[in-house]
Amino acid sequence: MKLLRFGAPGAEKPGMLDKDGTIRDLSGVIADFTPETLAAGAIETVAGIDPSSLPAVEAGVRIGPILKRVGNFIAIGLNYVDHAHETGSPIPAEPIIFNKAPNCLHGPYDTVVIPKGSAKTDWEVELAVVIGKPASYVAAHEALDYVAGYAVCNDVSERHFQTERGGQWTKGKGCPTFGPLGPWLVTRDEIADVQNLDMYLDVDGVRCQTGNTKTMIFDVAQLVSYTSHFMRLDPGDVITTGTPPGVGMGMKPPRYLKGGEVVKLGIAGLGDQQQNFVAYSG
Repeated sequence: MKLLRFGAPGAEKPGMLDKDGTIRDLSGVIADFTPETLAAGAIETVAGIDPSSLPAVEAGVRIGPILKRVGNFIAIGLNYVDHAHETGSPIPAEPIIFNKAPNCLHGPYDTVVIPKGSAKTDWEVELAVVIGKPASYVAAHEALDYVAGYAVCNDVSERHFQTERGGQWTKGKGCPTFGPLGPWLVTRDEIADVQNLDMYLDVDGVRCQTGNTKTMIFDVAQLVSYTSHFMRLDPGDVITTGTPPGVGMGMKPPRYLKGGEVVKLGIAGLGDQQQNFVAYSG
């Protein structure tokens, strides 16, 4: 299934995409897609529904983030060999874990605001994993059983905040609007091999990132398992799993977003996003 949320910001309703690409309204079946409804079996509830039995939604409606909110918004750094090389970083011996602020969650087509004082705002196409049930000390061979589904994430990053302002990477990762997630939550059963998905990102129509999840250093199962040994993962938690090469900081000379750019990105089977970037205006 391809599950989504549609409507004005703050008033989104849950929906499902049918085989013809029409959004179907699920609000008569479940209240929303939240950590609580996922824990209560929302995906199982809607799995047996014939989409044609649901009201069709008018084309062109705004698509919101796939969840009303997230608990943990966890990110993995330097998880593609070529990306580590382009940033001049060593290949990690273990996954690098950091956090994005949960309230940076953002719609996949909504405007992204470059933060006040930004000098180096950057882009990152990433595969995001949505947790479906509590996971603690999970073995890698069982880890995918705890996954509800997958989505596209743009792990928008401010590199000056991230690497030059002291402390941990979180400073450059959680600014408002820095977490576009969607357009769909694609349930795990629809993805035959999560470790073989093509990825891309364009800036103003120019291809910057081309990659495939098969080149991850640590695969999805390893990441879910590893993270679950340091914290309990709950339904509605998100792990965004790293980016392939082609980010702005890796270019020679580096290229960063100043405002006025259009960024488009996508992952095979998981859909596409597009954001206009604008400069902070107070």
